[in-house]
Amino acid sequence: MLHLLDKAKNYVVEKFANVPKPEASVTGVAFKRVSLEGAEYLAKVSVENPYSTPIPICEIGYSLKSNLREIASGTIPDPGSLKANNTTMVDVLVKVRHDILITLARDIGADWDIDYQIDISLIIDLPVVGNFTIPLSHKGEFKLPTL
Repeated sequence: MLHLLDKAKNYVVEKFANVPKPEASVTGVAFKRVSLEGAEYLAKVSVENPYSTPIPICEIGYSLKSNLREIASGTIPDPGSLKANNTTMVDVLVKVRHDILITLARDIGADWDIDYQIDISLIIDLPVVGNFTIPLSHKGEFKLPTL
């Protein structure tokens, strides 16, 4: 009986390993605007859905770091669904408080830009499998305007 259960387990694992899964990539991060609360940045995420049915996105988590310090983090609950057999662009709005931006003065003063890393976890609900997390990471720099 144990041998039969092991065979069944291996069969299921092998079949799920070869099933196509949604893939994602960060296509860019750009400054959006300044408000009374702080600065807003917009990360664009491209997600490819290989299935013939829309897939709901449960949650998006993000963490924005500069000089290995976290300057913003948060979650976006229930941001929508991925289109069937298509690529969906998902916007991740990141808000950075003004007092945090002031602490970045050393990095800004050196080369008039802000080096950053954004980590995004895209949690989707796959049929049969359940919640599936796609981890993403993107590095870059925000160039500041000059006079």
